[in-house]
Amino acid sequence: MRVMEVIPAIDLIDGRCVRLYQGDYSLQTTYDDDPASVAKRWENLGARRIHVVDLDGARAGQPQNLDVINAIADAVSVPVQMGGGVRTVESVREVLDSGVDRVMLGTVAVRDPDVVTSACERFGSDAVLVAVDSRDGNVEVSGWTAGGETTATDLLRLMMDAGVRTFLCTDISRDGTLTGPNYELMRSLVAIAGDGVIAAGGIASIAHIRNLSYIGVGGVVIGRALYTGNIDLAEAVNAIGGTAGHIC
Repeated sequence: MRVMEVIPAIDLIDGRCVRLYQGDYSLQTTYDDDPASVAKRWENLGARRIHVVDLDGARAGQPQNLDVINAIADAVSVPVQMGGGVRTVESVREVLDSGVDRVMLGTVAVRDPDVVTSACERFGSDAVLVAVDSRDGNVEVSGWTAGGETTATDLLRLMMDAGVRTFLCTDISRDGTLTGPNYELMRSLVAIAGDGVIAAGGIASIAHIRNLSYIGVGGVVIGRALYTGNIDLAEAVNAIGGTAGHIC
């Protein structure tokens, strides 16, 4: 079993570090104009991986902040995973060439799953991460601006057949709200993919992280709670070495 990772998130709009509320682009807060320095700060506090989302790219359908992502990768010695607008095998290669070690595919996993299969075959499963972003159990795509009829569990099974082993699973309705994770959803996904599930959405305390560890997720991505100070990253990284908590 892999060691559970606490992964800080850096979301990019116009080259700046921002956070959205429930994925709504009109409800954004800017936290820093220098994402590379933010990434270095997270590394210094114990992060073993950095998660970057190109929100401009998610809307545009192709990466828009590769220069900033390259600067982030250059600033830290830990691995960087990135997603947002990556919808072709060539885009996967371009992002990997920017210094990222794992590329997240979301929209294309629903609309053109053969691209995911090809990416796994060409670059290896370790280089591919699939985003399973759901609201009320159904997956949303295009930067969470379009819904579909695919369920989170069905997408997970389909992508495992394509060769994917790692998934970022987000409950959109919890994202940026600090109201706690959707434990029921995460349990259902862990039952399929085990510790290949990385949980996101609503995480606001170390107790939430411990509870998710108890469920069996392989990692957590934390955004707003780090920027607001609800979670101290160094404390969170140390906490996962202890006994998992009980579900509240």
